[in-house]
Amino acid sequence: MSAQPASAPAPAASTPRIDARQAHQAQRIASGAASGALTPHEQRRLAREQAAIARTEAHAKADGTVTPVERQHLRQAQRRASHDIHRQKHDAQVAPKPASAP
Repeated sequence: MSAQPASAPAPAASTPRIDARQAHQAQRIASGAASGALTPHEQRRLAREQAAIARTEAHAKADGTVTPVERQHLRQAQRRASHDIHRQKHDAQVAPKPASAP
């Protein structure tokens, strides 16, 4: 019997720019919610949009390689999400202020 080295699993595809942008967008959503610029409904919708992008990224990374077409698709989804965040934070809707205690 010969000892064969165990093959290491393929490293996950690296997408540091996509990951950083995703984190920044999540931070923008949180700050909009904290400031009242986003209503709870807007916050949930934007969070769902971010979750969909994360699922798309995970799917793209599943085979160990993120192709240029997959990267382009992710960047396009992130641009659209960024636009949506800006639009929702700067629209006329604001979150209702909590009622103060008597």
